[in-house]
Amino acid sequence: MGTIENPWHSRPIDVHRWSDHPELAALAEGIWGECFPGESKSGPKPKTTFRNQLRVLLLDLYVAWLEDPELSIGVSMSSNYWDTNSRYNAIHISKQIIPIIKTLTKAGLLDIAKGSYSGRYSKGNRTTRIRASEELRGRFARLGSNRDDVTRVEGEEIIILREAADGHPVEYEDDENTDRMRQELAQYNAIIDSAFIDIPTLETPRINDVPSDHHHKLTRRIFSRADWGCNGRFYGGWWQQIDSNWRSKIFINDTPVVEVDFRSLHVTLLSIQAGAELDGDPYDLPSELLAAVPPALQRSFVKRLILTAINAGAKDAAYRGFRDGFPTGHMGKTLTNVQLDRLLTAFLEKSPHMEELLFKDHGIRLMNLDGRITERVHRHFSEKNIPVLSIHDSYIVDYTRVAELKNVMGAASMAEVGVGLATANTLLGLDEEVGLTRDKLLDYVTWRQTERCNGYLERMAAHEARTGQEIVPYRAP
Repeated sequence: MGTIENPWHSRPIDVHRWSDHPELAALAEGIWGECFPGESKSGPKPKTTFRNQLRVLLLDLYVAWLEDPELSIGVSMSSNYWDTNSRYNAIHISKQIIPIIKTLTKAGLLDIAKGSYSGRYSKGNRTTRIRASEELRGRFARLGSNRDDVTRVEGEEIIILREAADGHPVEYEDDENTDRMRQELAQYNAIIDSAFIDIPTLETPRINDVPSDHHHKLTRRIFSRADWGCNGRFYGGWWQQIDSNWRSKIFINDTPVVEVDFRSLHVTLLSIQAGAELDGDPYDLPSELLAAVPPALQRSFVKRLILTAINAGAKDAAYRGFRDGFPTGHMGKTLTNVQLDRLLTAFLEKSPHMEELLFKDHGIRLMNLDGRITERVHRHFSEKNIPVLSIHDSYIVDYTRVAELKNVMGAASMAEVGVGLATANTLLGLDEEVGLTRDKLLDYVTWRQTERCNGYLERMAAHEARTGQEIVPYRAP
């Protein structure tokens, strides 16, 4: 049995895997026969047979191995965790998964790092981690299947309510509102699933540590603190995990995109509620507040600091959160409290009405508001069967519909806050009235037509085969 050197390099177990691929099914049946010979259980018949629970576990281990052989899966070894009646457990995995894991570990098929627990609110708490052992990896490597042969079960919950303390899912009773949200989000997911969303320069669909393939497009709507008025944003698409530079390179259905964002959204929303007006860009402060820091980097520091301060309940927590958000070696991680005080003071000099609005834990409520705005944007484009990608306060659409998107964003914000909020986009949309000559516009179009690499073209062909839909991109006249 191997050692899991870094148990934090992991993700939670996904209990919604399934596959009827003959080799994957045979692998599960073979391991069942080896490790659970003559296995039978007394008592009530389970909703999902134990051998099918084994298959789900093996499939998730297989997917993790395909993504990264060193990636572990976090899994609870508490029998109280596994509720077969939970809305978040569509395939009805039971506490029987615990002895299955123990048996596979004993048989040398799993590497394991036992969980640690130091108290309910300790940052060091973690569940047990497991991954395929060298023996099981060898069996995976001999399979003739691939990632596309593993799908998801129907009925997976996409409207999620989480607890306040530890973020665990909370059971709830459906009503007209949750039914509506689920139906609209399912329609949105179907449109996104049928769209080819990729980056034409990527031979392999991966950006740093973020997989950018069609298996990472499912969107869920998550509410927090066991309160439907807290959070409510949309999470899940791989485009939310990459920076704006990479997002600008995305093509939707082999057509370039433009990203449009709300300017300084949360600061603007708080200012509206306070009856105050912002003086231009609130994050654009006098240069050289931080020695040797370029203006663009200083602005990004100010923006992150203020957004962290809006979410935090106290200044010291905001400053810690600011630094924790940067990777090791980044300048932002080294900024002192004195330097952050300097940035904060300059920000408040420009926007003095914000002084009473920081460190008041407003963020979770503002997320609910921008989630409602996004809901309206999704609804408009879903009704027209047009894919639009949301990143909380910005949206990506193919570059033939940018003016339409900006109009929808304005209408959505007007409906929710009574004001059509300002939008911004760095790149132009073909449907925008920009006062350009035809020749300049055609030059712009040509510039956006990125050369497609072989990996991208192969993925596009596979998408067409999988969905049965031919991708017909927009071409400039």
